[in-house]
Amino acid sequence: MSFPLLTATAVLPAIGAIATAAVPAARRDAAKALALLFSLGTLALAIAVLVRFDPDGDRYQLTESHAWIKDFGVRYELGVDGIAVALIALTALLIPFILLAGWHDADPLETGSKRWRPTQGFFALILAVEAMVILSFEATDVFLFYIFFEAMLIPMYFLIGGFGDRAHAHGEQVASTQRSYAAVKFLLYNLVGGLIMLAAVIGLYVVAGNFSLQEIAQARAAGSLDMATNTERWLFLGFFFAFAVKAPLWPLHTWLPNAMGEATAPVAVLITAVVDKVGTFAMLRFCLQLFPEASKWATPVILVLAVISIIYGALLAVGQRDIKRLVAYASISHFGFIIMGIFAMTSQGQSGATLYMVNHGLSTAALMLVAGFLISRRGSRLIADYGGVQKVAPVLAGTFLIGGLATLSLPGLAPFVSEFLVLVGTFTRYPAIGIVATFGIVLAALYTLVLYQRTMTGPVKPEVSAMPDLRMRELLVVGPLVVLLIALGVYPKPVADIVNPAVKQTMSDVHKSDPKPEVEAAK
Repeated sequence: MSFPLLTATAVLPAIGAIATAAVPAARRDAAKALALLFSLGTLALAIAVLVRFDPDGDRYQLTESHAWIKDFGVRYELGVDGIAVALIALTALLIPFILLAGWHDADPLETGSKRWRPTQGFFALILAVEAMVILSFEATDVFLFYIFFEAMLIPMYFLIGGFGDRAHAHGEQVASTQRSYAAVKFLLYNLVGGLIMLAAVIGLYVVAGNFSLQEIAQARAAGSLDMATNTERWLFLGFFFAFAVKAPLWPLHTWLPNAMGEATAPVAVLITAVVDKVGTFAMLRFCLQLFPEASKWATPVILVLAVISIIYGALLAVGQRDIKRLVAYASISHFGFIIMGIFAMTSQGQSGATLYMVNHGLSTAALMLVAGFLISRRGSRLIADYGGVQKVAPVLAGTFLIGGLATLSLPGLAPFVSEFLVLVGTFTRYPAIGIVATFGIVLAALYTLVLYQRTMTGPVKPEVSAMPDLRMRELLVVGPLVVLLIALGVYPKPVADIVNPAVKQTMSDVHKSDPKPEVEAAK
């Protein structure tokens, strides 16, 4: 039997979570170092997956399949396509930066409170989330996917509710109440979506007789599994609803600003750059592959919801006074672009959406983590409490600017390529939708540049006059992200070459081809 590389990639962070949690309470630094070591080991395994994956080979590679619950046809089945490989690499890459950025976020409180913040638990929970997210990207058994899709909610609940942001203007008691509210709202929204999906998973088993994604898709393609139109549509809606909550898509988005606002900056990155990607990934893997006709039937409505997300999220970002909530609403707008690209049903749109998942993870991580460093220095999330930071902390201001410019998809930075492809792919089939979505770019420039202007330029406020610049640990977090944003902005081909074959196969699943350009032949 060959080495189970996919299993190892998911199991290693799970072992790391257990080992980190078991470190004695007084050995906080040892627990941090151990968690970082396991995250780097997981990154090494993810690189091995990337190296062994052949973009021109079989659709699902490095597959593993073992009987699990025979009476119900549940198997332990894993396999990765190019889209999954790219997102596993993104997850494994970001986790070490998240751990480094949150190095002191769970240390004991030093403001007179005797309450102990369990450092080991904080780092263990992050590794547990990593393990569950990676397994979600790898699972090709629908029931196995569902288990980890739901299970990741538990560690995320404790990360939001138990380790919230200390920068709160109304004291610890109010902050604790708001953290609890944000954590419960996150859990309830996603649990409701998961329960509706569970009903659809059971319905799929009743219709197909098993949970294997590959077997069901092959049976559908061969015509041996004929699903009634109404049945397919109801099952699609059950799956899509859960993924739209996780993504999040308007109007199911309202949990995200609360969760990101009350969580620490590294946990906010974990939410939007890692966990939420499971929702958009699952739309490609499960909705389009299992329910192709229902996906095409629902496309007009989904595109309208995606455009509303783009404009609504951007407009609310413009009006925000809280830095972290601004980034949260910007992410809602960006997820609208991703979902629009997926359901544009063009190869450019879906390639752009997949690249957008990767690039949004990098750009949001860079912006939010630098924002976290800024907030930890001043002790406030309010934009109005800053001014003139670039004069006292130029490196911090410079990296903040690069993260912001990546967020508005400036040419030369990674998100530009993906956003351009999404818009091109949408214009070719739904020009009206593409035109309206373009206004999201203008609004992105507005909220990003206004944020930078109000926090970094102008007279130096007395409260920031002694603000230190980025320290070495913080530079180790931000520097590689900035390099990747520039490198993938100039040369996105390595990622595109991995995901494009999987996108072509997804287009084949829904029996769609790119529309031919209506250009008059040259005389």
